[in-house]
Amino acid sequence: MNESAIATPGVYVNEISVLPPSIAQVSTAIPAFIGYTEKALDEKGLPLVGIVPTKIFNLKEYEQHFGKAENETITVNVNLVTSPVSITAVANIASPNPHNMYYSLRHYFDNGGGPCYIVSVKPSSTVGVSDTDLSAGIAALEAFDEPTLFVIPEGQAIPTASDYYALMQEAVDQCADLQDRFTLVDVHDQSGNTTTNIATFRAASALASHLNYAAAYYPNLKTTYEYQYLETGVTVNLNKDGVASTPLLSTLLPTESIVYHAAKDAIKKFLHPVLPPTPAVAGIIAATDADRGVWKAPANVAVSAVFDVTDFITDAEQAGMNIDPGPGKSVNAIRPFNGKGILVWGARTLDGNSSEWRYVSVRRFFIMVEESTKKATQQFVFEPNDANTWTKVRAMIENYLTLLWREGALAGAKPEHAFFVKCGLGQTMTAQDVLDGKLIVEIGMAAVRPAEFIILRFMHKLQES
Repeated sequence: MNESAIATPGVYVNEISVLPPSIAQVSTAIPAFIGYTEKALDEKGLPLVGIVPTKIFNLKEYEQHFGKAENETITVNVNLVTSPVSITAVANIASPNPHNMYYSLRHYFDNGGGPCYIVSVKPSSTVGVSDTDLSAGIAALEAFDEPTLFVIPEGQAIPTASDYYALMQEAVDQCADLQDRFTLVDVHDQSGNTTTNIATFRAASALASHLNYAAAYYPNLKTTYEYQYLETGVTVNLNKDGVASTPLLSTLLPTESIVYHAAKDAIKKFLHPVLPPTPAVAGIIAATDADRGVWKAPANVAVSAVFDVTDFITDAEQAGMNIDPGPGKSVNAIRPFNGKGILVWGARTLDGNSSEWRYVSVRRFFIMVEESTKKATQQFVFEPNDANTWTKVRAMIENYLTLLWREGALAGAKPEHAFFVKCGLGQTMTAQDVLDGKLIVEIGMAAVRPAEFIILRFMHKLQES
């Protein structure tokens, strides 16, 4: 037996930790997708009662709980000449279903997305998209602490741009009130023209406050996915040697196999869901956070499962999208580049005229730090409001920020150039604050340039001295 392990009678050892408590970093990229789904089932397979945000981890879970997309009604025009054999086929959807949640979730996961919340407001068999329904979905998330991003992919289907932007303002307001989440906004695409769409967006008075809690992206994306459909829902306008007929696709295979396969190929070639950019951007943000950190701008990254954009943006147009001397609503472009693919080419918040909150990475980084430190310091709410507690709080936060600085999250050659933490009498609190049980913490961080600090300040109510 090891002699050092033998207990000495009358000698007692108490191990006392001299290290300050640590800060557990909160999750940074947990999107909440709000919209209409084919079904809404809980983990037991029972229908969800009301609007219940549900966490999923992959597309398979989405399909299990919320189903897939609605089947489209498709028309295929086929012209067949039998001698010599010649056939052409063109497919068309007169009015694609506005409920695109399934395709959006697929796009999110294909671009690096991870865990997320689904907020099913109504069945996707519902005709049209209502801002009232989606508003209820936003409200349902207020009681949930984990979601950090709002994504509303069906919002563009709201007929009036002003109603859509008013809905987005509701999401942004919740972000500002809770200070732990961020909204991704799709520009309402009505004209297919960059200048017109951006001008309409900036003129929308419905979206005008708390702009640093949101970022906008433009244009929409042409994906490589295939629409979901039933062969009984596909009408073939067949012209065979000058004789017209309109059979359903489901009836063609036994007798007109060449027409059947030509129609199927046309559907695969010509019909691809066009999606708003924010689901893919949410996936890119999740992947960037995991690979590099929340302080890395989610930009200069290729969008997966996309072959084109709905609108090509010139350098001059993007310059105008980046900077707006009026309301300051910056819009991030998504552009194709030769040899690079289709890239997210911008990382600004809507608050483009702000010197502090101009960039998505800065705003989201501060959200992460504030939320992490606020939760970590809650352990002191029953401690005495004295110098001992203040020292522990400062040491805990300084250790956390030092680790972030070493990872490259903060600018500065030395820690004192990158951040400071203040907590105590004469620094952040008066004698009356101490008597009232107020623990006030002030954190300064240089996220862009050394020694240019953006200040966070929060308070906990402790036991009164």
